[in-house]
Amino acid sequence: MSSRELVVLGTASQVPTRQRAQNGYLLRWDGEGLLFDPGEGTQRQMLLAGVAASEITRICLTHFHGDHCLGVPGIVQRLSLDRVAHPVRAHFPASGHEYFRRLRNATAFYEVADLREEPVHGDGPVAAGDFGALTARRLEHSVESFGYRLTEPDGVRMLPERLAEAGITGRLVREVRREGSVTVDGRRVPLEAVSEPRQGQSFAFVMDTRLCDGVFALAEGVDMLVIESTFLAAEAELARHVGHLTAGEAGRVARECGVRTLVLTHFSQRYPDPRRFRDEAAEEFGGEIVVAEDLMTVPVPKRR
Repeated sequence: MSSRELVVLGTASQVPTRQRAQNGYLLRWDGEGLLFDPGEGTQRQMLLAGVAASEITRICLTHFHGDHCLGVPGIVQRLSLDRVAHPVRAHFPASGHEYFRRLRNATAFYEVADLREEPVHGDGPVAAGDFGALTARRLEHSVESFGYRLTEPDGVRMLPERLAEAGITGRLVREVRREGSVTVDGRRVPLEAVSEPRQGQSFAFVMDTRLCDGVFALAEGVDMLVIESTFLAAEAELARHVGHLTAGEAGRVARECGVRTLVLTHFSQRYPDPRRFRDEAAEEFGGEIVVAEDLMTVPVPKRR
């Protein structure tokens, strides 16, 4: 069975609190494990959440503020300590390549893992594979920042009753999916006769930013949007000044973009009660809202 879910490792902005560790999010997407913005303490949070270093296939950094990247040294060294056998790709703003080099080589250790640096230079494709396409869009923050979007291509769902009626079994099922048609007892059966369209799933990750075109482009029509909501409405002017979003703005993005599940996170330490974030987001967005908590798991919604 494929597994698509978000494991929340930390939800605090800037500094950890008694209840919230710094940022860290692992997206399990079938055989991929995308680790987003590992802040300080991510390695320990992974242990508490039951996430193995061997699950990580990509490290995706939005920008180089400490609460989004100070966990990189521990993660990099853990990959080698556990002798993770597969390559791990690291995506990050190219302008911060020197920061990534320092984080990767923060202390002496015996590096045996295959960590491949793939910097992000601008808007557009980052990676592609069986999982779909990973793209980046520039955001607006006090340092260069990018958000990420993972999109699965549209496909088809085979209809068992139609397959049975057409006499398609065994290897013929694979053949009709691969070739687009198959001949059974001298009769050509097209793929569309035994299947229906299946819309691909999508996921977006938006951290430190003001409202900008990149935010809306990343969020458009996604099944799950993980987005910062550092401030509440009373601090809206402060949020704009320092390059952050409010919970209400996150809700507006979800509403205007047709998001299915909205995951709010990256909360300022000034707010001890995260329920207020849900209330403000709900004033804008009537869909499913998840106020992220450390160590929770949020399933990607089932296909439409």
